[in-house]
Amino acid sequence: MGSELWRRTALWLGRDAATGAAFEADIAGLDPARRLPLTHLARRYGFHATLKAPFRLAEGRTQEELEAALAGFAAARPGVVVPQLSLARLGGFFALVPGTEAAELHSLADEVVTGFDSFRAPATDTELARRNPAALTPRQRELLKAWGYPYVLDEFRFHMTLTDSIPHARRPEVENTLHGWFGALLGAALPVAALALFTEVEPGAPFTLHTVYPLQPIPASLRAAGKTDSEGAR
Repeated sequence: MGSELWRRTALWLGRDAATGAAFEADIAGLDPARRLPLTHLARRYGFHATLKAPFRLAEGRTQEELEAALAGFAAARPGVVVPQLSLARLGGFFALVPGTEAAELHSLADEVVTGFDSFRAPATDTELARRNPAALTPRQRELLKAWGYPYVLDEFRFHMTLTDSIPHARRPEVENTLHGWFGALLGAALPVAALALFTEVEPGAPFTLHTVYPLQPIPASLRAAGKTDSEGAR
C-alpha cells in the first residue's frame, strides 16, 4: 500500500517530492484547475507526516552529522503502524490520520522530537511570531518555546496533509472527492517502515525528499494487530 499511497498523493497534490515531477491529473469530481489551488501549501511541503518540524541547523552542527544520527537512530528503532488509515478534517484542512489510538506511533514521534533537538537552531522571534502564539493555548506556547513547534509531545497528532484550508462551501465537495480517490486505501493499517529527511534549497522553496532511513522490522505483534501489508510508507 505504501507505494500506491505515495502515487495517489503525488497525483492529488500535483507534485512528487521524491522526483520533483509535477502533475495535472484529472481526478473524478475535481479537475486540476479547481483542485490545485486547494493544495498550494501542501504541494510545497510534499506528501509527508511531520515528526520533527522543519528547522535550521544549530551553529556548529552539519547536515552530515544529522544524516549519520538519523541513520543510527533508524537502524536501532523498530517500525510502527498507522492503524486504520482514515480521512479527517482537522480545522479547515483534510488529512489522513490513524483511525484508532496509536501509542507506538506517538512514542516514535516523541523520540524524534527530543532526540534530535540538539541539531535545531533556536527559533528566532520572527519564526516564533509566524506560529501566531496569541492563538495558541498556554501549553502550546510552552512547547513552542521549548521545541520550536507547538504541536509536539502531548499536543502531537499524527497526520498526513492533503489540502490547504478549504472554504466551508467547498468542504463537502472536496471530502467526497478525497473519499473517492483514497477510498480503496482507507481502513487498512499503514506500516511506517522508514524515516525520511526533507530539505529545501532555500527558504520558501519546495521541500524535497532527500534521504530515506529504513527502520528495523515492525514487531510481529504490531503487524498482526494491524494486519499490515509488506510495503512501508515513506
